[in-house]
Amino acid sequence: MLNVTSNPTASSVRDFKLGALSFPERVIYWTIVLTPLWWLSGLQTLLYPTILVGLLVITFDLNKLIRTSLPASVWAWLAMALVMAWTAIIGLGSTGFEFQKIAAFVVTFVKSYFLIFTCLSLPFWNQIRVRVVTRAVAWMTTGYLVTIAIELAMLFVKIGGSGFIPPLARLLPGDKLSLKVTFAAFQNFFGIPLPRTVLYTPDPPIVGVCTILCFFICLGETDRRLRRWALAGCLVSLLISQSRLAWVTFPIVLLIMACFRSRWARQGSLWGASFTSLVCALLGLTLSQLIAKPMEIFNGARAESSKDRELVVRKTLEAWQESPWLGWGIIRGSVKWYTYDIALGSFSTYASVLYLHGIVGFVVFVAALALTLWNFWGPAVRGNPLCKRAFASLVALYVLCNATPLTWMTVYFWFFFVWLGAILSEIQPPDGSITSWEQLAGDTEARKNFYQIVDENRW
Repeated sequence: MLNVTSNPTASSVRDFKLGALSFPERVIYWTIVLTPLWWLSGLQTLLYPTILVGLLVITFDLNKLIRTSLPASVWAWLAMALVMAWTAIIGLGSTGFEFQKIAAFVVTFVKSYFLIFTCLSLPFWNQIRVRVVTRAVAWMTTGYLVTIAIELAMLFVKIGGSGFIPPLARLLPGDKLSLKVTFAAFQNFFGIPLPRTVLYTPDPPIVGVCTILCFFICLGETDRRLRRWALAGCLVSLLISQSRLAWVTFPIVLLIMACFRSRWARQGSLWGASFTSLVCALLGLTLSQLIAKPMEIFNGARAESSKDRELVVRKTLEAWQESPWLGWGIIRGSVKWYTYDIALGSFSTYASVLYLHGIVGFVVFVAALALTLWNFWGPAVRGNPLCKRAFASLVALYVLCNATPLTWMTVYFWFFFVWLGAILSEIQPPDGSITSWEQLAGDTEARKNFYQIVDENRW
């Protein structure tokens, strides 16, 4: 008979309590839970990087750096941050080192790739447990329901208007767009005005990304009642975000996660390909024609938005071809659309990386994405439930990056990378190599069965 109390991880699965938190855990926990407060204050885009980089500086220990071996994926994100700095310096040098441009770059640097590196590395140098991050995110996403209910009530009684810029945000230099507090509004979807909200972000598609990532994090919440409310908050916010790409991506990544649990996954892919070929044959269509019709419907849901994105991405790639190897470093152009300008690189992350950092930066960026995904692949295949969710959520993020720049989104789901770093830290043995969770747990058959039962209950 399995003695559950002999395993501290297993003993806390059914009856989890936060208990004594380390200083970094306490800071991260309350920073996540109090997200609505930071949103209303207008400080969140600068507050999160300040807190996390501050934690990295305060808790930095040279001995820990020497003793701890970080995965290659973490160093790859640092390399991407350095490439970003290098190309930006070249770009600033060609246009003149103006204080405003330098300040804008420093803020972007700290809240993008360097922030990802910071979040991934913090759990390796401090006690930051996966369950602490999970509990905090569960409470935050449960709060989505309250925020959405309040915003919808305000919308129907016509309170709030177009939002406001918080007084504290007015004191900060630079563009105030990302600091503005905006409430729900009616927007056309297939010609029908429906309520849409940005929640704690400046753009509805970012809400779609955040809620999908939060969904996979909250699947690991051990309090069953809290988990249900948290998942409900994720699904409601995903629905009201009206993010078309997020809606399409969500069931796909759920299927990917389910494939880790099914021995019929390979056969299923063959049957799926055969069924697609059969449909094409019966309808007399090629595969491209079969895909074209759903894409036409997809773009027709919000036609003007689709045209915006297509135009900006096309112009961004055209501009990249003028400086293919190192890119432009900083944004130098925009696209005129009706009465307003849209900056180049505003949508697709991949087009933006090519435009700003060239082929060199793109290679480093893809390497960072691939190495991060690879770190979770092996443990996921071997049965680690956390790594299954991490792998699926990363696939979702990579797909959704095609619609919104990662450098703009990262600050709104920074906790996701802390969660990934905590998982990597927990599955990494003292010698620094990523191993399977079964080996880490003692490689006993009883413990494998126990975690399999827990994983099934969570679904």
